[in-house]
Amino acid sequence: MKGLELNSDKSDKLDDNSSPCVDDDDAPVLSSHALAALKEFLAEQNPDAETEGDSEVVLVSEDWRLSQFWYEPETAKTLAEEVLTLSEGFNSRIACIACPTLFAYLKRINPNVSVQLLEYDKRFEQYGSDYTFYDYNHPEDLPSELKHAYKVVVADPPYLSKECLEKVAQTISFLAQPRDSRLLLLTGEVQKDKAAELLGLHPCGFRPQHSSKLGNVFQLFTNYDPGMRLGGWEN
Repeated sequence: MKGLELNSDKSDKLDDNSSPCVDDDDAPVLSSHALAALKEFLAEQNPDAETEGDSEVVLVSEDWRLSQFWYEPETAKTLAEEVLTLSEGFNSRIACIACPTLFAYLKRINPNVSVQLLEYDKRFEQYGSDYTFYDYNHPEDLPSELKHAYKVVVADPPYLSKECLEKVAQTISFLAQPRDSRLLLLTGEVQKDKAAELLGLHPCGFRPQHSSKLGNVFQLFTNYDPGMRLGGWEN
């Protein structure tokens, strides 16, 4: 998720397993032991939990030096529900680029969902084989088995720079299946034209919100028409 460059200005941020290619029926799932270890690790990092009924999602603390800003619970749940809807329709794997909040909510809602987190922060190695180290400065320096392996790809670039978006777009193209993949990009509203140019994405009415209130307006972009969901495509 985070490149080697560091940025202490929160206004420049938008957000916030390495499994071999197999048949859908053999898609790997996180074991109960791994889930228990993950929950223990997250609880140690941050005792403050976000709850929904009996479900608890505990997140590691944000590190502003890595431009980390987590989603508000309602944003995370809305995104997770959308991604799961897309995944169920295609019965396929999901890639989350630099959006660990979404990953955590996906696993909470459906522990058996096949989702890969690509992230710079190595604290997330606790996710085991569902975690792949990712530095956007090297957009295709990834295990070969991840290439064109994902029908649903969600990305939240760590910085609002043209260079960062261009490199993350390379990673998206590396991961996404060549035909009929579903792409979701969360970034600043100012990236609208670049998102369209690089990936053919359209802005949705849905506005992501973050637990740390940021100065920039953020937006969700998709390569598919969500219809009545996510506020629909903007005209």
